Amino acid sequence: MQMNNIEEFLAAVPIFSGMSPLELVVVEAFLERRHLKKGETLFREGEQGEEFFIVAEGLIGSYVTQNDGTKREIYSFKPGSQFGEMAVIEAQPRSATCYAKEDTELFVLDGIDFYRVIWEYPVFGAKMLRSMIRTMTSWLDEASGFLNDTVRLGETARKRSITDELSGLFNRRFLEESAKIQFSRGRPQERHSALIMLDIDHFRDINAEYGSSAGDGVISALGGKFENIVIDPVIAARLSGDEFAIFLPGGRLEEARTLAENLRRAAEALDVEWQPPDGKEIQHIRATISLGAAESEKDFETLSAAADRALYLAKESGRNRVMVSSADKD
Repeated sequence: MQMNNIEEFLAAVPIFSGMSPLELVVVEAFLERRHLKKGETLFREGEQGEEFFIVAEGLIGSYVTQNDGTKREIYSFKPGSQFGEMAVIEAQPRSATCYAKEDTELFVLDGIDFYRVIWEYPVFGAKMLRSMIRTMTSWLDEASGFLNDTVRLGETARKRSITDELSGLFNRRFLEESAKIQFSRGRPQERHSALIMLDIDHFRDINAEYGSSAGDGVISALGGKFENIVIDPVIAARLSGDEFAIFLPGGRLEEARTLAENLRRAAEALDVEWQPPDGKEIQHIRATISLGAAESEKDFETLSAAADRALYLAKESGRNRVMVSSADKD
């Protein structure tokens, strides 16, 4: 970079923005020029910060070392970027390692010179500090947005890992892991829980008559209904196909019977509108469900087997009904 272009370059650097040409000449007098070859380290994480930097040409990368010894790249500084000033101001160790990603030219302001500028030129120093505050505020806003996106994406990923996409309910894995925790409790009265197993009556006929997309619509509609009826800590999950389960941690058989009957009535009253892909008129699909409820204080395998037997009885008895069983008395 030619010397007669330095003031123009500095005027575009955030920390020096708004300064007069005379003030920029003062800044230039305190700056040291430093060259780094590609791959050369500027400073390491944990070192005491005694200088801050402005990239004139080239590219500076930065990384942190994680607990497992791997390096995670965190930022790159392009021409016009400033970095390292907070370590100087706060007298703190460097928070990352910086290195040249390509041949790089830097302007360097020593910490002692930084404080000399503030002391000898207070008006100029005040301007520089205000510019630092603006820059740091901008970085914090950027970091906050990044963290918010990270949290949001993390929450989305978490929900995907425990949720069935079609029904909107929890998936089998989440239900079974929650039940495992419940049955790992110490005393039998603490473990005691109830379970409802259910499936859609004649679901194959719905798929055969209207198509699988219509069947998916019925599952989705029922999932929405179940979600509105079930109240935490009760867990509603889709197991697979048209099979669902409702786990009541700490629940009793009569409670499960009442909930099962509410679910049955909600399904019976449901009218699913489905638009055929060939553009024909909207179809109205009705569906009923059969349910088996059980209670147990032994383990989830015992409980689910009893609820499954009750579901089988409900279907054998004519469907669209609730049957119950107590696993501990079978």
